Amino acid sequence: MPTRERVPDVPVIIGEPPAWLIAQLSVASYARPAFPAAGRRLYRRRAREGWCSLAQTSEGQTIKVPEAQNRSGLDAYFKISERGSTVRTELFAGLTTFLTMAYILFLNPAILGSVADNTGLKLAFPEVLTVTALAAGVMTIAMGVYGKYPFAIAAGLGLNAFVTFTLVAQLGLTWPQAMGVIVIEGVVISILVLTGLRQMIMDAIPLDLKLAIGIGIGLFLSIIGFVNGGVVQRTTTASPVPPLQISPDLTTLRVLVFLLTLAVTAALIARKTRGAILIGIAFGTIAAMIINIGWGDKHIWDAVGPGIAQFPSSVTASPDFNLVGNFNFGVFSVLSFWTAIAAIVSVMLSDFFDTMGTAVGLGKEAGLLDQDGRLPGIKRVLFVDGVAAAVGGAVSSSSNTTYIESGAGIGDGGRTGLTSVVVGVLFLAAMFFSPIAGIVPPEATAPALIIVGYLMMKSVGDIDWRDAAIGIPALLTITLMPFTYSITNGVAAGFVSYTLIKVLQGKAREVHPLTYIVSILFIGYFVRGLLA
Repeated sequence: MPTRERVPDVPVIIGEPPAWLIAQLSVASYARPAFPAAGRRLYRRRAREGWCSLAQTSEGQTIKVPEAQNRSGLDAYFKISERGSTVRTELFAGLTTFLTMAYILFLNPAILGSVADNTGLKLAFPEVLTVTALAAGVMTIAMGVYGKYPFAIAAGLGLNAFVTFTLVAQLGLTWPQAMGVIVIEGVVISILVLTGLRQMIMDAIPLDLKLAIGIGIGLFLSIIGFVNGGVVQRTTTASPVPPLQISPDLTTLRVLVFLLTLAVTAALIARKTRGAILIGIAFGTIAAMIINIGWGDKHIWDAVGPGIAQFPSSVTASPDFNLVGNFNFGVFSVLSFWTAIAAIVSVMLSDFFDTMGTAVGLGKEAGLLDQDGRLPGIKRVLFVDGVAAAVGGAVSSSSNTTYIESGAGIGDGGRTGLTSVVVGVLFLAAMFFSPIAGIVPPEATAPALIIVGYLMMKSVGDIDWRDAAIGIPALLTITLMPFTYSITNGVAAGFVSYTLIKVLQGKAREVHPLTYIVSILFIGYFVRGLLA
């Protein structure tokens, strides 16, 4: 250990650093200009008042710099100075993240409210917005306070599509039963995190199959976007006409709103504009209001619901908490055992891959990974994420998960959990603005689904398509999701085909035992579940 010395008035070079020492200065240090590059890891030699920290310059020399003194309780708890940030930076980073992902306040109600269950219950826009904001606010604050990372949480796109189009529309569950499935999934994930089994399961799944699941969900969301936008529709005639076709009338004013919104949103994404999706939704809503009031005598969207594309009667309203606690565990009384298990496993696997990849990717972007490429304290992050899934089901907002849009705030300098706390507070405040959300037409949110589909499709080139043993299962996973309107069918086909191909290749030992277990469950789903 080096001898401690008093810090002189200026930094002093003390020679070449040991190999393990890579540093990033505290913002409180006047020597910061010597360190323009971000992302270097910090190993502080903490000392009492008057002592110093060691830091490495871009030239590879080590200097002594003053330790930040008199840190506030907020600074000490969130390690703001230690991670090279300031309270002001964290506050603005939180605002950036919120604006980037606030589109979920409109998109989640649009997806969950698009289908009625077998009792005729259809979730109303204002009440879904309330629970969406509630779950996102509470769990994002929990991520900041307990997880201590700048990661935000909200209802997962793809996961909400699974609940809507697979559990409710295809399998015939009621909304409370479908949300009960999500609660079960969240509780199971939380237990797996606490026992360490979550990482084992993650390691058992081939990377290419993980990528294929995300890509398939992206393609599924895109098709839903085109259908909601009025461009694509199901055919009513018999074969050989394809099951989906372009709408015979693309000259309606509603289709015009969709096309204008898609063009504007795509342009904003291409220009890398922050908050592009939210801006696109706002643009589409304003355009729809102008067209509806100016040319449609306020009747163009009457078939969708009252007040769509019109000025709201008020800007704020008391939150509607009717959906909170509206779930039950009747899934096993409605579905066969294999189908119920397959549904739970499918949503659990999707949640698994999304969170792990998102957390590590965001940690890398923030320069917070250790020298082995791991995120310190990731178990806390995964636990909060698992609890968020259960909370999302309990309040009927669908499974909540960590958002990749958190990278927007990280790009603005957010490095600590304080950023997440700010995002959470803003989500809670959004509960009081449900009247604004009630005027958004589906044609304004449909382009956002297509754009999200694009973002999820970008990893398609990372799959090893030259290897048929993984390429064919990946293809089945990607294509069956949108073509059968079921995420479960795609995931199940991918696992079963991957396992069978490996066995028939004579490479059974390359398949992880957990993959065999999951494949057997999915075979039971196909043989007994679908035929039940």
